[in-house]
Amino acid sequence: MDAPEHTPDYRTAAKTIDHSLLRPELTIDEVLAGCELAARYDVASVCCRPADVSVAVDALTGTDVAVGSVVAFPHGSTLTSVKVHEARALVDLGATEVDMVINIGWQRSGWIELVTEEIAAVVEASKGALVKVILENAYLDQAQKVAAYQAVEAAGGHYVKTSTGFAPGGATLEDVRLMRATVSPHVKVKCAGGVRTLDALLEMRAAGADRSGATTTADILDEYRSRYGS
Repeated sequence: MDAPEHTPDYRTAAKTIDHSLLRPELTIDEVLAGCELAARYDVASVCCRPADVSVAVDALTGTDVAVGSVVAFPHGSTLTSVKVHEARALVDLGATEVDMVINIGWQRSGWIELVTEEIAAVVEASKGALVKVILENAYLDQAQKVAAYQAVEAAGGHYVKTSTGFAPGGATLEDVRLMRATVSPHVKVKCAGGVRTLDALLEMRAAGADRSGATTTADILDEYRSRYGS
């Protein structure tokens, strides 16, 4: 079956996905299995726990799958100095993508300047790695969301990201559209939390998402191949 107009080809769809390996109970064997799956489906990246970066880098060497990890995950409330140190350490271990959580309490308090400064500090510490800034939209009202997206762009972040996937709510089409409408074209959009089917992935892409975190990667891409081939 041919894909409908505007549906991406398989490689483009796969390269939308950051395969998530962030659950706290994962064993190292499960992390390795997740890396093997990511390589087999040729996704954009794995997003793993900080302590697993070296394992993921070794497992994915020679593939076209990037290794990403997280800073101040999932609450965002560690000291800026700790976030900076963590970002620097992740990159030194071989991560090329860094997903950081903003200080959500600061954002809700209107401390936009401090939020912006912190993001900028993490961007600098990441030494050229892609920095995806997690806003945790579920905790923000409309004005706070817009201010946060603007702070990411002002600070030099490469992506605005909807959520950690560990909050009461995850990605929504409305938030993805607002993010895409708020930031400039050179700032990309990542959704995370609740994108579990091919249809959901395609809807998020159509709304403006460039990347999506996923744990059901195999189901999503097997469904793509079943419908449209590879």
